[in-house]
Amino acid sequence: MTGSTDAIAELHRLIEAGAPQPISDFLDSLDEPTRLDAVYSLDRPQQRALWRAVDGFRPVRVIDMVPAGTPDLTAVRHYGKNSLPMFRLFEKRFYRPAGQDAAHPKELGGANFQSIQLLTGPGYFVAYDSPNRPEVLVDYYRVPTTKPSDFFPIEENKRNRGGLVYGYMIDTLRRVSEQVTIGSAAKHGKDINSWFVLCREVGART
Repeated sequence: MTGSTDAIAELHRLIEAGAPQPISDFLDSLDEPTRLDAVYSLDRPQQRALWRAVDGFRPVRVIDMVPAGTPDLTAVRHYGKNSLPMFRLFEKRFYRPAGQDAAHPKELGGANFQSIQLLTGPGYFVAYDSPNRPEVLVDYYRVPTTKPSDFFPIEENKRNRGGLVYGYMIDTLRRVSEQVTIGSAAKHGKDINSWFVLCREVGART
């Protein structure tokens, strides 16, 4: 593949074929700008298909979201695109609170960054390994107690401006490739048929 257009076409073809290993290998073969273009090209049906294709494929844990070499309270950016009708581009920025074993963290803090931030609030969350499956849960019922210095002030999600978007929500993340994960959202414990794909910045490696 020599450019984003070819990469986009190939990723779409691989997702339609539905085999997770070729999808993973292909995404890992791309440079960061091309990978991000390909990830940003995925529409709602393709995100849904990708979510289903990687079910049980490869484990993902919080150590994959913020690699061990990352200093405490240093954000790792995961560039995202969701399946909503509008305002689809965003970032989830994860960080490891101080005082944990960097190689075996129990949980991460994080927040969402997007163009309508002032309306939705920062969407803080706590992320941890699922106890039941090799997946990561992004829990908006909880918020961290510390944050990087350049983040917005911490807000609860149930009672403030973020309640409509983030209240009573838990996202589940599945691994697609070394840098890419796919997520699905649930509110009040029920799946809401909403997906998003994330691409971790290349500078943050395991």
